[in-house]
Order: sequence, then structure tokens, then C-alpha cells
Amino acid sequence: MIVLFTGPSLPPAEVPALPGLSELRVLPPAAQGDVYRAARERPWGIGIVDGFFEHVPSIWHKEILWAMSEGIHVFGASSMGALRAAELADFGMVGVGTIFEQYRAGALTADDEVALTHLPAEHGYRRVSEALVDMRATVEAAAQAGICEPALAARLIELARRRFYPERAWPAVLADARAAGEEPRALDALEAWLPGGRVDQKRRDALALLEAMRAARAARPGPLRAGFAFQHTDLWEQALGRIRAEPRAAGADPDASAVLDELRLAGDEQRYALAVQGALLRALAEEAAARSGLEVTTELVQRTATEFRRAHGLYTGPLTSAWLAEQGLDPETFVHMMKREAKLRWIEAVSEPERRRHLADQLRAMSCHGQLHARALAKQAALARAGLCAADLAAGDDDDAALLRWYFEARLGRPVPDDVADYAERFGFGDPGALLRALRIERWYATRG
Repeated sequence: MIVLFTGPSLPPAEVPALPGLSELRVLPPAAQGDVYRAARERPWGIGIVDGFFEHVPSIWHKEILWAMSEGIHVFGASSMGALRAAELADFGMVGVGTIFEQYRAGALTADDEVALTHLPAEHGYRRVSEALVDMRATVEAAAQAGICEPALAARLIELARRRFYPERAWPAVLADARAAGEEPRALDALEAWLPGGRVDQKRRDALALLEAMRAARAARPGPLRAGFAFQHTDLWEQALGRIRAEPRAAGADPDASAVLDELRLAGDEQRYALAVQGALLRALAEEAAARSGLEVTTELVQRTATEFRRAHGLYTGPLTSAWLAEQGLDPETFVHMMKREAKLRWIEAVSEPERRRHLADQLRAMSCHGQLHARALAKQAALARAGLCAADLAAGDDDDAALLRWYFEARLGRPVPDDVADYAERFGFGDPGALLRALRIERWYATRG
């Protein structure tokens, strides 16, 4: 997977589909903490084009360094990405494009060179001001085309630079030039040339970043080998506490803690405990899968998704679509969830011996070990008094369908599942045969024991 943070420089709807980038996940412009959150999902690479900076804290250098120390390739271009790449190139962040090169060489120094204002995501991040780097590229192209003299081009950039970045736009800058006494015919010629000649350098660099990531992924599919040792300072740990407690600045979703409050307020203690413990297990599975170098293949994701849908009764497309909408997912984010689900199922399988070792403590914590243990002992004692063993009953030749009806309909008061194999797997029996053997012993004990 590759994560791309982009917005006004290259609107998400205009991100091209490139061979080799089929697993591209496009996210809104990044704010502080977003690179860390993306890196927690263990992508091959992260591309930073746009980022927030004025109303929320901007991307922290240290979270980029942490991502690289975790083996993630990080690229930057165009806007905030070019700034951070110029600052962190010596540590291995890959800068792409003309704007990055200008910052890296010192030709550009001010952060506001790439700043602009734009509409929100629902309006496609449409720009309402002009970035100074684009204005520089445009007047340079105009000078090369003979539309204006280099001296006039330099004066126009100086007029643009004097304006606060939200006020930078060609009509305003040309009006400033006319008020400053610049030659009207030269300005008229430039104004007529602009609609077709304007250079969008930020977009060009963003597209170049995608191509660079595609090429790098093909050449170096493995993790990044960082050339530095990441320092876990107190400041970093304090920042992590804030990051983990805050929602994505760019998103509209409520804070995770607010959602958790709703679960707490429901008053279902068992459901709350299950959610917290399950989240911990998923986090540990992510860490274990990363340490083991687990490759989550497309085939594994598809198999996991099929099993997940079956377990949740999502047998048709409409049912699945309705479930996705209810859970705040779309097909793309569901695939990413299934990748994490695959890691969870993998760790459950490989840690079976350890899980059994800790199961008794977990049952005691749930206050049910004593009752279950006592019933298991009573069942064994009844078998011994009858001179039987579990194998004697497990090999019974009675009707499986009748046995299933007895258990599900008479004992549990529910219909026999349509997919008994799936039910057996979900309850850890492994296969339907193991479930049937356990049911024969249970029926004998319930009726004769």
C-alpha cells in the first residue's frame, strides 16, 4: 500500500491511475499526527504533497523520521511535502520536482511560497488564491515566450510577494502593476496570455511524485533501511499521547474518544470490555505481523473478506453495501480493514499455544472459569461412572441433522445455521466433525449424565 496526502495541488479526483500503484490510498492534506497514523498501517511508502499549517499544527519532522525508521519510504513534493523533503533529505526523505529542488538549493526559503487558500474537500479543494511558486514559474515561462521582459517578470513577483498569501491572484497583482505605472500594453499582453500559458508547477511536481514512487516501488519493493537511529525522547512520547488522543484534523469524523463515550454510556460492561480488549489484540497483531514481515497478499485479503462477510451474514451485494454505509466504510477502506483483519487472524493462528496458556486467566477475569471448570469435571466424572470415554460417544452413528436440531433448536432456541462449517470455525472447533463430536458428548451428558 502507498498513502498519498494531497488536496489543492492535485485534487484526489484527479489523481491518475498508474501501473504499479494499484494500492494507492489517497487522503486529505496532512496535519500533525497524520503521517504517524498512516505509518501505523505499515504502507510501503507515504507521499506528502499538501499539508495544513495555519489553523492546526503542521506535519512534525519527527513523525516523518519515525516513519522512515520503521522502514517506510517517505516522499515529498509540490507544497508541504517539498518543504519537509528539503529539510529531511539528509535523513533519507525523497524530494521530487522543481519546487523541492529550489528549496533544497536555497533559491526558495520562505514557507509562504507554496501557501494558498482553497475550498474544502466537498468542493474539490478548488483554489481561490495563487501560490507564489506557480506565479514564479508562470512569469518565467512568459519571459521565455517573449510575452514580457525578464525585468517586468521580476517586478510582478515582487508585487505578488508583498501581498498576504490569501490575496495573491493574477487580477490583483496585475492591478498592482498598473497602479505602479507599468507599461499597459505589456500587462495587457500578459493578461491575454495567462489563460493558456499559466504554469501549474505544484500540480506538475505532484504528478512527478507519483511517478517517482511508482518507479521506486518497482525497483525497491522492500522496506527502507534508515541510515539513522530514531531517538525516543520524552518530547516524542508526550507528542504521541496528544496524537493518539486527537482525531484527524482534516476529517469530519468525531473523536475516537467520543465514540467510545457512546459505548460506555450504553451501560453494557461486557461489550465495552470486549471492544477494548479486541482493540488491544488488533494493535498487538499489527506489531507482530510487522516484526515477522508478514505479506498480506491479494488472495489472503480476498479470502479474509469472504470469511468476514459470511460470518456477518453479508451474503449479497446490497447487504454488504448497507453494512459498509452503516459502519462508515467504502469499498476501498473495507479492503484496508480486511488487510488488518488478515493480520489478526494470522496472529490468532500462530499464537494458539500461547493463547491456550492464558485462557484460564482470561476466563477468571470474566468470572466464568469456576462454573465452566466445574461442569467439565462433572461431565468427565459421569463418563467414568458409566465406564465410557469421550471417544466412545464421539464415534456415534446417529443422525447429524437430528443432533444439530437438538442442540440449536432445543438447547439454544435458535435455528440451525445455514453454514455449520462456518459456525464451527468461528467457535474454534476447527471443522464440523469436531463440533458434532462435542455435541454427542453434550447430549449424552444432558440426557443421561
